[in-house]
Amino acid sequence: MSVNKKHDEFHALDMSVGWEVPAGYPAGIQQKILAGGLDEGNRRGTRTRLLRFAPGAYTTSPFSHEYWEEVYLVSGDLIVGNDEKGEGGESFRPNTYACRPPHAPHGPFKSVNGCLLLEMHYFDPV
Repeated sequence: MSVNKKHDEFHALDMSVGWEVPAGYPAGIQQKILAGGLDEGNRRGTRTRLLRFAPGAYTTSPFSHEYWEEVYLVSGDLIVGNDEKGEGGESFRPNTYACRPPHAPHGPFKSVNGCLLLEMHYFDPV
């Protein structure tokens, strides 16, 4: 199975451009795709992205997906398991990591002061 990523040596990222709100996310959460792409309909591909939360941004319900997900909290704070009003949950600091198999429920998520996550998404090889 080939990976849909190009060879890309070290280079400075322009952190002021290329951000977008992922489908189904609230306006305070944005992604910047670094490499690859997922074809969720055909269950193939791989993607590396940055995901950032603005201060106070949160999701309101748990979700799951059909691909693997690895998440590293680069900076800021992330609360996992808040309710639909953004209350409660467990708080995490930088240098924390999660690896989730397909269909694992996770979230909701909130950040009090904002955060930056590095995420890798991929499907099992066939």
